[in-house]
Order: sequence, then structure tokens, then C-alpha cells
Amino acid sequence: MNDITKELLSMISDFDEKFDGAFNIREDSSCAGRKSTENIKIENKKDEPGIEIHIKPGTKGEKVYIPACVTHSDVDDLVYNDFYVGEDADITIVAGCGVHSDGEEDARHNGIHRFFLEKNSHVLYEEKHIGVGNGTGAKRIDPVTDIYLADDASMEMDTVQLSGVDTSIRKTSATLGARAKLIVRERIMTDGNETAKTEFEVLMNGEDCAADLMSRSVARGNSYQEFLSTLNGKNRCTGHSECDAILVDNGTVNAAPALEASHLDAALIHEAAIGKIAGEQILKLRTLGLTEEEAQERIIQGFLK
Repeated sequence: MNDITKELLSMISDFDEKFDGAFNIREDSSCAGRKSTENIKIENKKDEPGIEIHIKPGTKGEKVYIPACVTHSDVDDLVYNDFYVGEDADITIVAGCGVHSDGEEDARHNGIHRFFLEKNSHVLYEEKHIGVGNGTGAKRIDPVTDIYLADDASMEMDTVQLSGVDTSIRKTSATLGARAKLIVRERIMTDGNETAKTEFEVLMNGEDCAADLMSRSVARGNSYQEFLSTLNGKNRCTGHSECDAILVDNGTVNAAPALEASHLDAALIHEAAIGKIAGEQILKLRTLGLTEEEAQERIIQGFLK
């Protein structure tokens, strides 16, 4: 690993010279380190760039790290990663991507992840994206996530993108079996002329399955964000989609949550709220000795926490 990779790893996956558990480190389209464990096996895909991660049934309390780093401009990294989670497993997957630009050409990572969760398994998926470097080339991160939950399986996604990514298109789709549960928590902040687009599509096939999608975002400078979500209830199910956004400066947010129900007992709800920080909040913090700028930053930090 080069020094830029080590720096990026510390920001996206709390790397401290080593990982405790299975891991695969991707650096500029190549593998910079890998380790499997007795219960988690990581192997190269045979027909395309990427890896397969196999988690044995019944595996509990283990972590697998799969960070990807682009350390210079003129890299267009594309990777396909497949996760096969055995029955009754309960694990944490720590992903994340750091992109560093040092020239005029773009630096891009496009990770296509597929998750296959067997019956009664559970995954906590943590993903952090960040862009750094002084190059004029765009820093781009375009993740695609496809999720397949068997009966009684559940997955929690916690995704964060708070700084430096010039353009991002994030696509997530999920298919839920009976009593399966999907929870997604997304936090995004854009600034300058950055753009970020989120697309969610959840197909709720199984009886008594549930989905809860929540996006919190801050659009600063002249940045633009777009939030699109579709919950499709095909059976008796419960679904909730929420987008909360704060506008600062000349930021723009377009939210378009959608619901489609084709079963009498599909209970689906969507919410969207976009606006500036309330003046009363600023005033209250200023009475505690903060400047207006400090008060605004404190409110944003709490909102995105």
C-alpha cells in the first residue's frame, strides 16, 4: 500500500495499520492486501474484476473489511463484489471508498455490490465515501448495491458521504422475502458545485416484510442533490421512505419519493422536508456564546450525526 492509501483507509474504515478480521484492500484497481478467516472466505471472481465473499452459516460477531482506494487521477476503477451470507449468520461488513485527485483527469470508483442473505441472517453494512486532493480532475464515486433478502433475513445499511466528492450517483435496489427487513440510513453533504443523486427501489414481495429508508442531507454552496425512492408493495407489508434536507447558500435539493401498492394490505408511507435552518435554532445557540457560523455548523453536525 502507498501512503495515500493508508491515509484514505484511516478516513473511510478506521484503519490503524491493520484490520481485525477478514479484509480485502483495493488500490487503483488492484489488490493491495487480503485475509480470509475460518468463517469468511474471500476469493477472486473468475469472469470479471472483483471478489466473492462467502460467510459460513451460523457465523456470529465477525467483521469483513472491503475498502477501495483511488490514489491518483486518470483511474476509472470498476469492481464487482458478491456477498453470500449463510443461514443464521450475523456479521458486519465495513466498506467505503476514498478517491484522491492530483491532476486534470478524473479519478473514479464504481463499485457494484450484490448481497445474497439466506434465511434468518443479518448484516450491518457500513459504507463511507470521501474525496480528497488538489487536482482539477473530478472525484467521482458511483456505487450500485443490489440486495436479495430471503425469508426472515434482515440488513441495515449506514452510508455516509460528507465531503469532497464532485459527482456521485448512488443506486440501491432490494428484493424482500417473507418477514425480511431492510433499514437504510443515508447521510450526504455537498458543497461548491458538487452533485449527488440517490436512487432507491425496493420490491416488497414477501408477506409481512418491511422497509425503512431515511436520507438526511445538506446542500451547500451551489451544489445539487436529487433523491428518488420507490417502494413497491406486492404483498402484506410495511414501508416508510423519508428525505430531510437542509439548504445552505444556493444549494438545491429535488426529492421525489414514490409509492406503488398492488396488495390491499400494503401499508406504505413517504415523507419529504426541505428547508433552511430555522432562525430560532441559530438564535438559541448564539445566546450560549456561539457565532452565527459556529451555530450553523453545530446544527448541521447534529443533523447529520
